[in-house]
Amino acid sequence: MIHLGAELVADDQVVITKKAKAAIASPPPKLQGLLEVRGVGIVKLPFLKSAPLALVVDLVERNKIERLPEHRSVKLAGIEIPCVALHAFDASAPEKVMSAFQVLA
Repeated sequence: MIHLGAELVADDQVVITKKAKAAIASPPPKLQGLLEVRGVGIVKLPFLKSAPLALVVDLVERNKIERLPEHRSVKLAGIEIPCVALHAFDASAPEKVMSAFQVLA
């Protein structure tokens, strides 16, 4: 995703707070700028201290992904956020996330 133009906010843990009518994502202080790269290890990268949460990506097993899913959302910090289910290890997963963001967010 970062190679496609996305910016790092947080990796495995994300703090979500409500600000006005938005859910805001930020990294836990001890994990700021840290990203686990499978097979490489923990790398330090530039990061955003916070960003509005516009899309939730639920990483699921490939057989749980519907071909033509109904639109769904999850409620975080009292805010409804669009949600899509994807298989993390599909080569096309980053492009699917970017497409979902453009369409749903």
